[in-house]
Amino acid sequence: MKADAESVEIWKNIGIADDHMFTYGAKKNWWSRAGVPAKMPAGEIGGPDSEVFYDFGTSHDEKFGKECHPNCDCGRFIEIGNSVFMQYIKQADGSFKELPKQNVDFGGGLERLVAATLDNPDIFLIDVFDAARAVLEKRSNKAYFHVGRTTSNMKSFRIILDHTRAASVMFDAGLRPSNTEQGYILRRLIRRSIREADKLDIKEAVLGEVAGRHEDAFRTEEAQFRKTLAHGMRELDKMGGNIDAFMLFTTYGFPIELTAEIAKERGLPVDLENVQKKMVEHQALSRAGAATKFAGGLADHAEQTIKYHTAHHLLLKALQTVLGKDVHQRGSNITSERLRIDFSYGHKMTDEQKKEVERIVNEKISEKLPVIRTDMKKEEAEKLGAEHEFGATYPDTVSVYSVGPLNDAFSIEFCGGPHVANTADLGAGGKVFKILKEEASSAGVRRIKAVLE
Repeated sequence: MKADAESVEIWKNIGIADDHMFTYGAKKNWWSRAGVPAKMPAGEIGGPDSEVFYDFGTSHDEKFGKECHPNCDCGRFIEIGNSVFMQYIKQADGSFKELPKQNVDFGGGLERLVAATLDNPDIFLIDVFDAARAVLEKRSNKAYFHVGRTTSNMKSFRIILDHTRAASVMFDAGLRPSNTEQGYILRRLIRRSIREADKLDIKEAVLGEVAGRHEDAFRTEEAQFRKTLAHGMRELDKMGGNIDAFMLFTTYGFPIELTAEIAKERGLPVDLENVQKKMVEHQALSRAGAATKFAGGLADHAEQTIKYHTAHHLLLKALQTVLGKDVHQRGSNITSERLRIDFSYGHKMTDEQKKEVERIVNEKISEKLPVIRTDMKKEEAEKLGAEHEFGATYPDTVSVYSVGPLNDAFSIEFCGGPHVANTADLGAGGKVFKILKEEASSAGVRRIKAVLE
């Protein structure tokens, strides 16, 4: 693969001096999913890249090499933009062929650009973080930064500022803390932030104030975890040098990753491989005897269960209509006796809200709407606004069920079925939809049990 002389000439033509341009090998100036060209499999696409760095002029740390240069990792130079030229595809014989359609994949860091305009490499000192940083300084009575020197509090400040912002974005997307999948990532972000707040001697809820939104959701998770943290830390301290991460997790709910982090801080060993082995055995025992469920949370494919499956779709859309578009399914269980749905919502529903949800569902039953299955491209279904699980992986072609014609549907969801042919089937024999119970399932998640009777 020849050197990327074209980029060098373009930079020269727009006025960049020779002493401001540096060329590197494929390890630094090539992008593909597999890495350098030699590691790319046949059919993989990639190309050279051209990176832009800002020189903050800080002192060089020789542990990163004797000489400093733009691609050095010492922190003096920070990358603020990168153009990847998607130009080649690797052939079976190891050669490269130019793509018939080429493009430039640009990535730039807005916060890094702001830091560059301020000539300060610390992005946590840009104005985006001013209000949040001030909250932490006030609540902890500790300074993030002193002119001319760093502080021991910087790491905790940075983790809290970074993690609470990420958690806020996840809350915006309708996620809520849980012990599975994306919800657990959210929970880990919040819990690590709480641990760092504890190091700053902040003992009361603070993350919602730092984030500036979702205060109730943050407060609920903080209150719950601070109890776990207190119990777990007491037990961990009793263990001395023999930390049992598995026992702390199964007995006190103390996160394994947090135990590992604390052990590392104290210079103590934790056998994570053995802990993982015990966790697999523990999960297998927990699942033993559990009833096998069909896709979609159905316990079986009996006629009444299928009716409840369709009612479940009506209920979710009705909840979104009454409570807001941020409501999304977080779990379901459907049997021939009733349906159950867990959904993202941070408050107890009022009686008026429950009655309105019931009214909407029964109205759609009485309208005798057709329930239609359509197979289509995933992108097309997403453009239609079809409800689907956040972050889930779907095939290129998906099955979509609409209640009503696609162009005027009440509800559209990614779903494998089965469903009734018409909503009128749900009201056969004079049955109506009723909510039996609405309660908390977990932090930020509510649960409804409902029937047709």
